[in-house]
Amino acid sequence: METLANLESFVRSAETGSFSAAARRLALTPAAVSRNVAILERNVGVRLFQRSTRKLTLTEAGERFLEAIGGSLEALQAAIAAIGNDQGEPAGVLKLSMPPSLGMTHILPLLPAFRARYPQVRLEWHLENRPVDLVAEGYDLAIGGGFELAQGIVARPLAPAHVIPVAAPSYLAGQTLPTDPAGLVGFDGIVMRSSRTGRARHWTLRDAAGNEVAAPLAETIMLNDPAAMREVALLGLGVAMLAVPDVLPWLERGELMRLLPQWYADAGAISLYYPSRSLLPAKTRAFIDFLIEHVERERLDRRFAGSLRT
Repeated sequence: METLANLESFVRSAETGSFSAAARRLALTPAAVSRNVAILERNVGVRLFQRSTRKLTLTEAGERFLEAIGGSLEALQAAIAAIGNDQGEPAGVLKLSMPPSLGMTHILPLLPAFRARYPQVRLEWHLENRPVDLVAEGYDLAIGGGFELAQGIVARPLAPAHVIPVAAPSYLAGQTLPTDPAGLVGFDGIVMRSSRTGRARHWTLRDAAGNEVAAPLAETIMLNDPAAMREVALLGLGVAMLAVPDVLPWLERGELMRLLPQWYADAGAISLYYPSRSLLPAKTRAFIDFLIEHVERERLDRRFAGSLRT
């Protein structure tokens, strides 16, 4: 009977088209993945891949074998994880993606408590401003927004993603504060350059009555990272439009001030994404439950809501 390692190496190599990419997903070396596939080919008696220096493609027999395996590999992995959970604590590598600012401010501080509760879980956490492909890149979980919900992907909303204008008290000292978003036109703007379009990101704000007004911030300083925008705002160089989670501790300490407390932009939701609702590994379920418990205890859904005049 084939080992799980050999089957995993074959399936991941077929999915990624590369022994190197499969190795990154499996936390192995490319040589180990190649060796596992070679053992599998020897045992089944047929060549499963055509190999060249630049490309790895399935043979006809390899395509039939991959189709025959179907979802059995994931079911087998989940069964092994479930058995491990029955016998002891959740264990294994937990690969998680999250935005840098949100991660540094709200998720990394949870590390001590999570590690104390689940010492057998090893953490591989990536801080990145992009929606990752959970399946293709081998992530157990992702936190953020704007992900494409491919077949099977689960999105569990955690809190709203509301964007508000903020500035340092030193910048606002002596200035007349605006009474509506149109009044932001006279202020220096710290704006975000969209990685998708290459242009500055501008927002339309809304109030509780449903009125919508564009916020015409000047493109005085343009950056590509929310944490950098926050730091520049703290230096007293202008007004930045940022999500509440990215600035909440600084607002609560009075280091930043919110302009137009009646107005906000709705950027959707901050969600927890994972590849499947069923047969979750114990390590993944443990983190989901831990994070949701934290969100509910700290009432982050309300504290992140710009509509509630943070």
